[in-house]
Amino acid sequence: MQNMQALLKQANKMKAQLQKEMAKLAEQEFSVTKGGGIKVAMLGNRELVEVSIEDDLFEKENKEMIETMIILAINELLEKISSEEERINTEITGGSQGMF
Repeated sequence: MQNMQALLKQANKMKAQLQKEMAKLAEQEFSVTKGGGIKVAMLGNRELVEVSIEDDLFEKENKEMIETMIILAINELLEKISSEEERINTEITGGSQGMF
């Protein structure tokens, strides 16, 4: 019984630590620049906070390229955030899936 209590205490500690780290991640800003002129920034909670496009890219023939680079940048940001979530989870839980 004492082992079970110790295990529950450890699990609760890991859960609290994981929640704390995920809250910090939610506020962390990630950014990606594509094509040298398009920057997209997102918070760890996946809130898009910036899309900036250099003025010299605003030509009609660049429209499709700009749209594609924005999509690529957003997808790359989502991958970065997911990787950071996995790193935090593995660091705290030792990689135990579905624990929390």
